[in-house]
Amino acid sequence: MLVKTFGSAVYGIQATTITVEVNIAAGTKYFIVGLPDIAVKESYFRIESALKNCGYKMPRQQVIVNMAPADIRKEGSAYDLTIATGILAASGQMQAEELDRYLIMGELSLDGGLQPIKGALPIAIQARKEGYKGFILPKQNAREAAIVNDLEVYGVESIREVASFFNGDADLERTVVNTREEFYDSLCNYASDFSEVKGQENIKRALEIAAAGGHNVILIGPPGAGKTMLAKRMPSIMPPLSLQESLETTKIHSVAGKLAAADALVTTRPFRSPHHTISDVALVGGGGNPQPGEISLAHNGVLFLDELPEFKRSVLEVMRQPLEERRITISRAKFTVDYPSSFMLVASMNPCPCGYYNHPEKDCVCPPGTVQKYLSKVSGPLLDRIDLHVEVTPVNFSELASDRVAESSESIRERVIKAREIQIERFGNKPDLHANAQMTSQMVRELCKITEAGQNLLKKAMEKLGLSARAYDRILKVARTIADLAGSEDIKLEHLAEAIHFRSLDREGWAGN
Repeated sequence: MLVKTFGSAVYGIQATTITVEVNIAAGTKYFIVGLPDIAVKESYFRIESALKNCGYKMPRQQVIVNMAPADIRKEGSAYDLTIATGILAASGQMQAEELDRYLIMGELSLDGGLQPIKGALPIAIQARKEGYKGFILPKQNAREAAIVNDLEVYGVESIREVASFFNGDADLERTVVNTREEFYDSLCNYASDFSEVKGQENIKRALEIAAAGGHNVILIGPPGAGKTMLAKRMPSIMPPLSLQESLETTKIHSVAGKLAAADALVTTRPFRSPHHTISDVALVGGGGNPQPGEISLAHNGVLFLDELPEFKRSVLEVMRQPLEERRITISRAKFTVDYPSSFMLVASMNPCPCGYYNHPEKDCVCPPGTVQKYLSKVSGPLLDRIDLHVEVTPVNFSELASDRVAESSESIRERVIKAREIQIERFGNKPDLHANAQMTSQMVRELCKITEAGQNLLKKAMEKLGLSARAYDRILKVARTIADLAGSEDIKLEHLAEAIHFRSLDREGWAGN
């Protein structure tokens, strides 16, 4: 008897429906075809044990499983439940009338229980698009799939529940998630706040500018000055995620298997902080079966690179293209996968190996030339792509001991949101643009016009600091953001001067330049 069940394969953040055909006929042996990998081939042993332990029988006839389309490689253990239900239906142990109305996915344990899968959300989106009535999957993934409207989602704990459902012996409990309610209830729910940071008002100002314009920023200062503490609070002052951004971010985390069972949506901006020993593949994504890397997991959020010079140079260099294009393309011989990677880069570093170069109280003990050598670990082209270079100085005792409560993240976020609204209105006819940092060179010339006095100031800064053409554009973008925060239609001289001030690493005399 021939029976068809339906599963799905995820490539990038898109899903493709897979038809699993199971035919049981006279003969012996078990065959699985359709370009399966080792994990899919091993499903025979998991399925046989699961069926036996749940009171069913593995047919002792010839079982042929075909996974179509046959030219797409099938990877992972998520097809176990799809194949097992097909075998039960083809052997007459389960009714097959309703099978074509459901997408079925799940990894089987030997006792018949189900383990979670990756990519439940893009699979659910594709299932609704293709008109399936429902999606049956492990209970741990049910909430993330249930945010898709007009699709019945059933979370199950064992294959016995699935068989009983199709045989009409029991009903499955449908998982229902109110997407908008879930989204708005947990929006801007951050564990840390800028009000907890003592002093550092100039650094908070720099981070406010970065959040308002979507600019990349690097914090340079001695150990214990508060660089990491400030960076971790960066998402709390950024504009809240829109529902569309939330869904897009959730899809990436779903594909990577990073969503907890209790989570349905990613409702706060991601904050990713990889260790400096990370490989370039782990950072940008890849592997035999390409998975999203840290830059994609930070999509619509913040990627924080602590101790930037300690990262391998090859790792930092692979970020140059994604920083410009806001997406990463991973190419293999047979296919190409695109992952979005529109993130804000926040980096931190010590000014020298000992950490105390330019410290107001402690002396640097590094040998001559060491500071320049240390800073040169970060390439010029990468620094060019970082708009704000901010020097962080230690907080003095009087500020630490003060009872004064600093400004909260919410207050700062309100100003940031107002500045972003000005930018969205400015880029109204370009839906892909929503922040000043994303402007092209042509748009900078059109939208960041400055006075003759401003031109002279910028000319002197360019000549003295030896800035590149890219740095010139960066200064104008930052000045435009500062003007937006001030509610000014024109870029004034003070806005331009403040933007130039945030190019510390370009400054003559810094680190012996």
